[in-house]
Amino acid sequence: MDDKIFEKCLPGLGMWRKLPILRRNCIGMERNELYPVFLKVSELNILIVGGGNVAHEKLSFLLKSSPSARVEMVAPLYREETIALAKQYNIQMHKAPYDASYLEGRHVVVATTDKIEVNEQVYHDCRDRSILVNVADNPPLCDFYMGGIVTKGNVKVAISTNGKSPTTAKRLRQFFEDVLPDNIDDLVKNLNAYRKSIKGSFEQKVEALNEFTKGLVENNDN
Repeated sequence: MDDKIFEKCLPGLGMWRKLPILRRNCIGMERNELYPVFLKVSELNILIVGGGNVAHEKLSFLLKSSPSARVEMVAPLYREETIALAKQYNIQMHKAPYDASYLEGRHVVVATTDKIEVNEQVYHDCRDRSILVNVADNPPLCDFYMGGIVTKGNVKVAISTNGKSPTTAKRLRQFFEDVLPDNIDDLVKNLNAYRKSIKGSFEQKVEALNEFTKGLVENNDN
């Protein structure tokens, strides 16, 4: 496979040329069939089961992306760093072993314990109650994945590797953080103001916006 085709598959990531397996698999790749959504986690009840390193990572991830997320935790023990973070954001922490009663009223659950049997029980309890569940580091027991996220003002880009490589998602996040200009939020706000000023039907507004922003893509291609 020549370098030009590889660059089209992974634009801007020339450093990955050194990984032959990526180049070999770039054409005929698997398809990621996950459907991306952006949840209003400030309006959902989220439970994190566990209090160790992974629980701290998941809580930090949630709060960094959505500081107003409505989260509670349950675990027999917590790290001091997790307790401090929870206090900062008024996160309720239940100091107890997991049982299914903690699922009452939940919309999303993340299981992070170091006990396989507990995580599996959380998964089955959630499925019985039609609650979305993520079991850390166990893709088959996940209804969703927590991918890499880039946020600049109102612009948010989520990156998924279909649960195959969180490290790749991390590197892509760093890449897009550098590529997206810091003033991109100004563009979004200006276009929003322009959209509100357009007269006509919804279809006419969409057509006008598409025509107005077409130059952004064309200029980038030149």
